[in-house]
Amino acid sequence: MRWKQLFAVIMLWICYGPLLAQTPADSNKDSLRISGEKKDSLSGFDRFNKKAEALFKILPVPIYSYSPEAGNIFGLAKFNVLSLSKKDTISKPSKLSEVFTASTLGRINASISTQLVFDEDKYVIISYVNYKKEPEYIWDIGNTITKEPEQDIISRFVFAGTALRQVRKNFYVGIPFDVSDYFDIQADSTSFLVTDSVTGLKGGTSVGAGLAAAFDSRDNRYNASKGAYILGTAVFYPSGWGPYPFSKFTLDARKYYQPWPGKIIAGQATTSYTNGVVPFYELSQMGGDSQMRGYYQGGLRDNVLVDAQVELRLHVWNIFGLVGWFGAGQVAHSYSGVALDAFHLSYGPGLRIRVDSKHNTNLRFDFGFGPGGIQGFYINFGEAF
Repeated sequence: MRWKQLFAVIMLWICYGPLLAQTPADSNKDSLRISGEKKDSLSGFDRFNKKAEALFKILPVPIYSYSPEAGNIFGLAKFNVLSLSKKDTISKPSKLSEVFTASTLGRINASISTQLVFDEDKYVIISYVNYKKEPEYIWDIGNTITKEPEQDIISRFVFAGTALRQVRKNFYVGIPFDVSDYFDIQADSTSFLVTDSVTGLKGGTSVGAGLAAAFDSRDNRYNASKGAYILGTAVFYPSGWGPYPFSKFTLDARKYYQPWPGKIIAGQATTSYTNGVVPFYELSQMGGDSQMRGYYQGGLRDNVLVDAQVELRLHVWNIFGLVGWFGAGQVAHSYSGVALDAFHLSYGPGLRIRVDSKHNTNLRFDFGFGPGGIQGFYINFGEAF
């Protein structure tokens, strides 16, 4: 169905282009030239972009896709980067992102994610709220890709938040908090979830809290060109707070270079580890729209996830850019089970369209691929990492 998704992207740009085009901000020289020149001296394309930027801050972007399992999928997406206080000139910008989709066959997915920065960069609150009722595709609990993934319908509500306090320049510590409720899990009687009596098949509510630490020297949280970011979390789900006592540990490390103007090299390595009586939907999961693009998120899952990727980002012209990436990842039952010959590969190209010139933020279209016909298509705001 890749041609239908590509057609949807083209129609999105043709019909909604006036709301996406923005004044370029790849160099301070270009930005100063456009903002400092009189209106009459601007090109027609730049004048168009300036008007479109004002509309984009108010109106959401329509989304359309199709799959045989879900039918026609319609939705809206909105993204804003903003300052919480005009008096606070030190804090980096905050982010607010919302997405809602519904399909003709009853699939629903609604989410809100935020990154709030305030009090002169002393406090950062990262949060994610999601409700969905749609299929999850699972090849295996383990690292084996089968010919066709299982399709299990899962309904869930998730709230995850991390509050961080700056303790010294670029260093933060804080508390992560997580509440998830999985219900109405519909698995076929022949599913390995049923035949193997996998933990979590009946769903349940899990509540967890823990500790987090971060280092952040990026020049832009949503489209960095230099600096580094490291976030480590440990979340514990006690038996008295839910039916499954378990713990989850994650580490996300990123580094950014700008060897030449308009060219950025970004690298990321992540790992996660779950331990205890872990329901299958809380296991470490590979894939998605940000890591190992092309693979179903959670198509492969187990106690341990290890993955890494490197991406080249190129400014092409005005508001347009291109990216290309290569990644590798695997899941395993334990770290001793991670093997060099067991990594799966991810690679692909992407298109970038500037949607916020002030904060240098993009709308991204990514095509992800892997060996053996693995493929995925993604539309989102901001960079993958």
